[in-house]
Amino acid sequence: MKVAVLSGKGGVGKTLVAVNLAAAANARYVDCDVEEPNGHLFLTPTEVAAEQVTVTVPVVAAANCTGCRKCVDFCRFNALAWVDDEVMVFEEACKSCGGCAVLCPSGAITEERRVIGHVHRGVVNSVEAWGGAIRPGVVSGVPVVQQVLRDLPEDGLTVIDGPPGASCLALETARAADYCLLVAEPTRFGVHNVAMIHQLTVAVDRPCGVVINKATDANTSVEELCAELGLPVLGRIPYDQQVALASSQGEVLAWQDEAQRQVFVDILDRLGAVIGR
Repeated sequence: MKVAVLSGKGGVGKTLVAVNLAAAANARYVDCDVEEPNGHLFLTPTEVAAEQVTVTVPVVAAANCTGCRKCVDFCRFNALAWVDDEVMVFEEACKSCGGCAVLCPSGAITEERRVIGHVHRGVVNSVEAWGGAIRPGVVSGVPVVQQVLRDLPEDGLTVIDGPPGASCLALETARAADYCLLVAEPTRFGVHNVAMIHQLTVAVDRPCGVVINKATDANTSVEELCAELGLPVLGRIPYDQQVALASSQGEVLAWQDEAQRQVFVDILDRLGAVIGR
């Protein structure tokens, strides 16, 4: 079972929820926030195995180029341009489709691999910790997310810590999951965030529920929206200074004491009841 933990924006407690669910269940934790990964601040694995993530980019042999510009006309991403009587390549705009090399009638375009990031795997206590990160300046982290998720085992529970917002990275994460857990704060802005990320889960046809972080005893407009959309509220993490302090110090709440662990065990139990497991 793969559960993606998502949020409409950063800073609402998505990683807090994902890390502690994995710790409470002794599950696999996967950090797909490859632009700004921070799961390692809580789960620092040992015996880490890492590998590079590469993509292909075109290389033009100017001596063989006839100036037909078929490659320039073909590239919808404007990664190629005709400048000063030669083809110029803008690597950061390239989506590595390979079409330019296929279309080139003179064979002037070949491809080479460029490193854009890395993925890693390790273990901390009884939790497998997977993740990835892109290199500074890389425009799209989608290939890194895809490589992180590519070899996920089907056995057991995998908690995927998705990137914030509703970007292509979040879409890839949600698509790989069996269920999406949306984390929101009980504010008016939180209502907007839940509505936005819910639309993403609908687009990829994934069921979802909500966890409210920094919850108080008062009923909130987030809960009203959940009722309107038919989304189950699977947990409420209390608005607690000690929770904030422990999290700021990189502590895993589920490993601190039984009361903290029980909050996340209860979320897991409700999740299991919703999905029928």
